[in-house]
Amino acid sequence: MSPNLFQLVLMSNELGDPASDFAILGEGNTSAREDAATFWVKGSGAELRQAKEESFVRVRSAPVLEALDGPPLDDAALKRLLKSATVEGQRPPSIETFLHALCLELDGVHFVGHTHPTAAVGLLCSRRSRELFTGCLFPDQVVVLGPALAYVPYADPGLPLALATRQVLRDYLDRHQRRPKAIVMENHGVIALGGNSEETLNITHMLVKTCRVLAWSVAVGGPRFLAPEQVERIDKRPDEAVRREGLHLT
Repeated sequence: MSPNLFQLVLMSNELGDPASDFAILGEGNTSAREDAATFWVKGSGAELRQAKEESFVRVRSAPVLEALDGPPLDDAALKRLLKSATVEGQRPPSIETFLHALCLELDGVHFVGHTHPTAAVGLLCSRRSRELFTGCLFPDQVVVLGPALAYVPYADPGLPLALATRQVLRDYLDRHQRRPKAIVMENHGVIALGGNSEETLNITHMLVKTCRVLAWSVAVGGPRFLAPEQVERIDKRPDEAVRREGLHLT
C-alpha cells in the first residue's frame, strides 16, 4: 500500500467515526493525490468508517477533468467515463470523482475530505444559509479555515456539482488571491482541502465546531461576525503562523 493510500484509509476511518457524526452509512467520500497523473478516491458505496485499501479506486485525472469542458453526459455515459479512467480497483469510483479531481488540482491540496456533518447540513438546509456563511465568528476559525469559506449553491451531485464548484473556486481565487481551506455546499455537505491528511481532519473538525457555534448564535439573536480588519489581523499575525505550523496546516 502506498504511503498516501495508507494515510487516506486512516483519515477516512476517522472522518467516518460515528462519534463525530460527520457521515453515516455510505455518506461522504475522500481522496488523495498519488502522483502527478493519478489519485485515489473512495469507491461507490464504501463506508468511511470501515474503509480499507480495497475501498479505494485509483483514477487518472486527465479524462475526468476533460469531462468538465466536454459536452453534457447522461448517467450511462458518466459511468462509462469513470470506468475508463480507472487505473486499479474493483469498485466503481464515486460519482463525486469529478469534484475530487477538481479539488486536487488546487495548489497545495493533496487530501480531500467530503462529509455530511449534521451540524453543517442543518445550517446549509436553512433559508438563511447563504447569509450565515458570509463571515467569521472567532479567531480559531480564521486560523484553521482561513478568512472566508467557499459557498456553492445547490447542484445535482456528480458533474453538475463539480461544474458549480469550479465556478465558485474561480471566483474565490479572484477575490482572495488564494485557494479556500473549506467549501460548504448548499443542502449537501462540506469539503476540507488539506496539504496532508492531518490538516484535512483538522479543517473538518474546526468547520463543524464553527457550524455549532453559528447555530448557537442564531438561537440567541443572530451571529455577530468579526469585522474584516479583525479577520485580516488574525489571518496575518506572526504568532498564528507559528501555531499553524504546529497544527500541520499548510
